[in-house]
Amino acid sequence: MPDFRELLKPRFAALAAIVLMVLGLLLVRLWTMQVLSGKAYAETADDNRVQAYTVEAPRGRILDRFGRELVSNRPTLAVMIAPEVRENRDLLHRLSTVLDMPADEILERATSTRQAPLKPRAIAIDVPMEAVAYISEHPTEFPGVSIDVQAVRQYPRGATAAHVLGYTGEISDTELADPDREGYELGDIVGKAGAERQFETVLQGDRGYRKIEVDAQGRSQRIIEEGDPIPGHDVRLTIDSRIQKVAEKALRQAMVDAHRDKFPKAKAGAAVALDVNTGEVLAMASAPSYDPDVFLGGITQKEWKALTAKKREYPLTNRAIMAQYPAASTFKAFTGLAGLQTGVAGVGSSYYCEGRWIGMGEQWDKWCWNHGGHGTETFTEGISDSCDVVFYEIGYSFYKRKRDELQKFVRRFGFGEQTGIDLPSEADGRVPDAKWKKEFNKDYPEYQRWLPGDTVNVAIGQGDLLVTPLQIAAAYSGIANDGKVMRPHVLRQVMGGDGKPVKTVKPEVAFDTKVSSTNLATMRTALEAVTTEGTAEGVFGDFPVRVAGKTGTAQVAGKDDYAWFVGFAPAENPKYCVVVAVEQGGHGGSVAGPAARDILGALLGVTTEHVTAEDESR
Repeated sequence: MPDFRELLKPRFAALAAIVLMVLGLLLVRLWTMQVLSGKAYAETADDNRVQAYTVEAPRGRILDRFGRELVSNRPTLAVMIAPEVRENRDLLHRLSTVLDMPADEILERATSTRQAPLKPRAIAIDVPMEAVAYISEHPTEFPGVSIDVQAVRQYPRGATAAHVLGYTGEISDTELADPDREGYELGDIVGKAGAERQFETVLQGDRGYRKIEVDAQGRSQRIIEEGDPIPGHDVRLTIDSRIQKVAEKALRQAMVDAHRDKFPKAKAGAAVALDVNTGEVLAMASAPSYDPDVFLGGITQKEWKALTAKKREYPLTNRAIMAQYPAASTFKAFTGLAGLQTGVAGVGSSYYCEGRWIGMGEQWDKWCWNHGGHGTETFTEGISDSCDVVFYEIGYSFYKRKRDELQKFVRRFGFGEQTGIDLPSEADGRVPDAKWKKEFNKDYPEYQRWLPGDTVNVAIGQGDLLVTPLQIAAAYSGIANDGKVMRPHVLRQVMGGDGKPVKTVKPEVAFDTKVSSTNLATMRTALEAVTTEGTAEGVFGDFPVRVAGKTGTAQVAGKDDYAWFVGFAPAENPKYCVVVAVEQGGHGGSVAGPAARDILGALLGVTTEHVTAEDESR
């Protein structure tokens, strides 16, 4: 009979086999990890030890046409907080005291999830030297807090051209999802409006990088490698900063003139100056304006509400390209040209104005702005006196032809669509016709029919017609430029790192109206009569350069009249076109005209004093 040891031998043998098998598997696994996968594991370990984040590049500068700085960068001291200490409440309260900032605001910035996890958060920029010195001298009180030098936007000329330049801010989720923003990251600073937004891809440079070593708890220890960012390109605009300042001052003065004329609600408006031959925007002003400095380092909720408040007249709105107004009598030049081009009117046409017009019937009577009547008016006198009856007659003649000829004609000057200016958020305007009215009133069949009065209203720039100040300036430039409407643009050149242009914008025809040279010459003569013997004589009667232009006073339901003036000079060889529009400003000849005179004077190098004038026309 086998003894007890003999009985256990098979079991020990089995156990030994199992142990050997396990050891063999462990050896194979160890060999696999060390030999076959050693490099991969080493890289993983290194990845856990080394973390990287990108460093933003300084944005390119924005210059005026002569190279004067409009937007640049300046170094500023920023207080940074490391991610591992950003929820240390005692630390945040100490920072609150030193920086004179609410602790909640510091916490919000410190715990922002809109940046790379290990990237230090900037909790304050433009920090006073006293605060910087205190933090630097007491490192034990501020663990994880550092002082960094950052580049922020600087505006050497203050708020000048704010609407053209725009402002910058932290990239939004919507912008990150935009295919055009590929390569951007949370926390990046991007252009939000104006040229900053339009030329973002040029102004934004190539980011740098920084690699840091971290410990087992993920705390940063030291920088082990970094690459310098490459600054963005400078851009040179068509804007002349000297003319821009004059335009902004003139627009403010126009509102003072409106208040003098007992139009106290005049608080907003726009002015544009164009080179009629190239489409270059020499000045573009919008009121009220804003200071782009408020966006540096992030704007507070209170400041944002103020900038987007109705009672403040929406200061962020660039009214030159975004606001849509009735064109009023400035539109009569295009109604007149349409009449000349189609044969509805002629140079020898004669009209009789008795103040009240009943051409569509007694029940649809309309009045000229001069209720006493102008008497017999020629075509040219109809323009210079801004006689409504002349254009009621022309508009009614177009209606009776049933061809939408007036609407088709004015669209050739770009009305009803964007000019294509290289700035964001341009409005289309509107040229109403029978098709539009039917669609617009699709839920109200009783209002769908196009009536004679609809065409007549369009003929005098009223009714449902809407234009932007830029559209008016561009279209009048077309009259001055032999029927060719040049595409307005604000970009002149993109500059290379060596200061030489790498791109220069060439003039481009936006709309070739194909209006006869004879008819254009007739209209230019009539528009010059406006300033020598018509509704703008009081403004330009003693101006040393010949000016062709048109006043306008738009009626807007529930509001005071809007004041318009548009003109180009020298009349015999046009170079510049200027438009001024003042919301609820009253009459064009007494409010917008003097402002346009100031701007034209600066463009032409003419020294004149600001004039006051009277005007009751529309």
